[in-house]
Amino acid sequence: MNIHEYQAKALFEKYGVAVPRGVAARTPAEFDSALSTLGHDGALIVKSQIHAGGRGKGTFTDGFKGGVKFAKTKAEALDYANRMFNNTLVTAQTGPAGRKVQTVYFTVASDISKEYYLAILLDRNTSRPLIVASTEGGVEIEKVAHETPEKIFKVFVDPAVGLQGYQARQLAFQLGFTGDVFKNAVKLIDSLYRMFWETDAAMVEVNPLITTPDNKVLALDAKVSFDDNALFRHPEITALRDLNEEDPKEIEASKYNLSYIALDGNIACLVNGAGLAMSTMDIIKHYGGSPANFLDVGGGASKDQVQAAFRIILTDPNVKGILVNIFGGIMDCNTIATGVVAAARELGLKIPLVVRLEGNNVAAGKRTADTMADAAQKIVKLVA
Repeated sequence: MNIHEYQAKALFEKYGVAVPRGVAARTPAEFDSALSTLGHDGALIVKSQIHAGGRGKGTFTDGFKGGVKFAKTKAEALDYANRMFNNTLVTAQTGPAGRKVQTVYFTVASDISKEYYLAILLDRNTSRPLIVASTEGGVEIEKVAHETPEKIFKVFVDPAVGLQGYQARQLAFQLGFTGDVFKNAVKLIDSLYRMFWETDAAMVEVNPLITTPDNKVLALDAKVSFDDNALFRHPEITALRDLNEEDPKEIEASKYNLSYIALDGNIACLVNGAGLAMSTMDIIKHYGGSPANFLDVGGGASKDQVQAAFRIILTDPNVKGILVNIFGGIMDCNTIATGVVAAARELGLKIPLVVRLEGNNVAAGKRTADTMADAAQKIVKLVA
């Protein structure tokens, strides 16, 4: 689950991570009072709040450029906020459809001595938290990794003992900090890791992390995502979920404990097991088709879940055919078959459907394809 920058910074402050003063506004009527709350007469930063990066370089659909703007006065900040609000911002990460801005975040502009990069994430190779830092903040970390990898520093944290003091000091030293800046950076790194660990975050990214002329170290931006499987432990974080930022189909799928991710193809997939789902999408592509979604019904889906999956699939206007690929281990193939038939009848299915079943109680289930390759070829041909 992702959250907005202003929500992430509120969490940062709770854990003692220094951030510029800021306030969010959710309607134009709140803009003036929000700015008054800041009590700042100097320069301000006006930030569109969407779940996507590249906001500063983005363009709104009406031609207005930049989802992050520097305002010299309160009047200029109000003008920018009104131009952003309810407007659709398109960035490199949103795709051409963009995202509608429904919250604007005002922050006090900071004097910047230098920009850095700092992130904490889970390294899958070692199954350990990994802290990544760089002296090259404010730019894409992928570009830094490709062009100047020597400017990226990494620290792996043993989850059994947590971040050690010497590790935070090591990172601060590698980033070139000294004196009061060094002490403030060590404190920030330690606090940020504690937040990452205690909230079951999947990723915490600060880009840029900045130093100021008065030796402060501030998180100028904040991007945080959480492990969905751990949200049951954090109702206060679940409450931060913004459904306006999510695909309605994915929201509906979550109500039935279905793992669904929308894609841009035209062949819908209904599969049990994440690995099999990935293989199914691969084989559709192999035979010239394009998958419309990732949909994993899990190892023990019920008839109702299968029917719900079909309803969700059919709300996508791009879907021109459906491939059901089930390997019955825990799953009873007859349950899937019953759910598929019931859904087809209930929804008046009018697009091609290919079903491949194998495994537990397969004889009782209806089969229209014997192998994955056979099934993929059939649905690609039918859709074409």
